[in-house]
Amino acid sequence: MTAPDESWITLTHPHPGIARLTLNAAPVNALTPAKLMGLKAVADRLSGRERVRAIVIDSALRVFSAGLNLKDAQHYDDADQAAIVHGLNIGFHALFACPKPVIVACDGAAIAGGLFFVLSADWRIATPRASFGLAEVRVGVDFPVGPMEIARDTLDPTALRRLIQRGQPIDASTAQEWGVIDEIVEASPVDRALEVAVEYAAIPPLAYAQVKRQVRGATIERIAKAMDRTPDPWFNVETRAAMAQMLR
Repeated sequence: MTAPDESWITLTHPHPGIARLTLNAAPVNALTPAKLMGLKAVADRLSGRERVRAIVIDSALRVFSAGLNLKDAQHYDDADQAAIVHGLNIGFHALFACPKPVIVACDGAAIAGGLFFVLSADWRIATPRASFGLAEVRVGVDFPVGPMEIARDTLDPTALRRLIQRGQPIDASTAQEWGVIDEIVEASPVDRALEVAVEYAAIPPLAYAQVKRQVRGATIERIAKAMDRTPDPWFNVETRAAMAQMLR
């Protein structure tokens, strides 16, 4: 079993009741099974802390998260594929199911797996330089059940079709128009996210958790049941060549 790696997530408490998670795996916060297991461990721990009333997620890097490292991923064997699919499922399921308000502050590219930090959040803030996309189809893979169900739950059908089937990135203004993000700020997105977190923290926490579960509960349960099944190999006959083409 993959050991969780929490070292890429810096936890601070900038205000009483507010937990800030800063992603810091240079150069692009690439996702690995260990990092995703670490995300689950952190999300689960904060979910159970009564004194934590809201969570802010941001990146210390110019890229918010670029998803998988394709240089490594193109060489994955079946065991590697199963491990990363498992990591994507459980890491983002834990974040999506977190009973606390989650606010994301995005000041760079959130692409492929990296977009699921944004889609799992309850309020999404970006700067004009941010960009967003789901490039999986262009690198020759489909979506693990967890990310797919999160995308279905949080995107309207038109945005889902455009992002998933075309695989091209969009800018911040388009992302706001499509409902991928909630607001664009010119100044520090973290400062704004902390302001929003303080507002969310004032909501009665039990009621918030119950209402959030009412909104997301069916999707949370659907993902949990599907994760119990042994996944098929993720790659198909096109995948390695498509990944190599993306790296050119």
